[in-house]
Amino acid sequence: MTEEELSSLFKALGHPIRRNILDILKQSPKTTGELNGNFPDVTRYAIMKHLKILEEGNLVLIKREGKYRKNYLNAVPLQEMHRRWVGKYMEANVNSLLNLRSVAENRKGEENMDTEQSRAFQIEQEIKIKASREEVFHALTTNAENWWEFRLAPEGMKSQFTFDPVPGGQFIEKWGDNKGAVWGNVYYVNAPEEIRIHGHLGMQGAVNSSYTYRLEEKDGATLLRLSHSASGIIQEEWEEKHSEGWKYLLGTRLKNYVENM
Repeated sequence: MTEEELSSLFKALGHPIRRNILDILKQSPKTTGELNGNFPDVTRYAIMKHLKILEEGNLVLIKREGKYRKNYLNAVPLQEMHRRWVGKYMEANVNSLLNLRSVAENRKGEENMDTEQSRAFQIEQEIKIKASREEVFHALTTNAENWWEFRLAPEGMKSQFTFDPVPGGQFIEKWGDNKGAVWGNVYYVNAPEEIRIHGHLGMQGAVNSSYTYRLEEKDGATLLRLSHSASGIIQEEWEEKHSEGWKYLLGTRLKNYVENM
């Protein structure tokens, strides 16, 4: 994160209304009108100005859905700020705790089947990586083994990943003899600009889940945009868990891997 980007981030966080907007977007994406409804004493024009500052700080991503423009929280810059100001001495411990929580929640899933309800979520994130689009695409796919940390293999079993970035290709984890899991099935590729994948990503049961990587060259770097949508019998905590997981995988693991190659 450059000094200019950091200044924009601090500016975006410097007003209580903008911080409240981020709290609201953490629950779910909203249109500008829906956000304005949460602030009866604030004009729509003022909310639009606050959103513009949040967008400049890269904390809000705007996506058009039909005739509406929805605002999505992009929490990756907050993680980058945390990593810089809290310090790398804490990072290993924090990441270990996140991984431990992920494993525990996966095991807990089968015990809580009776609490599951039909839900849907959509995660939008954006990460800036100092590398060419071709390098980032290659790392995302062919070299996924080098940064994708989460595993479905039983505890104590070593596993390997392969990712074939062609239509009909698969993102597969294998362990033992003829044992493994499919993390995704590729159904659209336009390398190195975009790849779309169907995959449960550790979620179990009647779930429809897909995720898309979009890559854009900007200012000598690559903007990686992630869109992950899921619907079906989804446990309440899965959205937060996957949002945190994506921030860690793309904003920390992939970014560090590509920029230090």
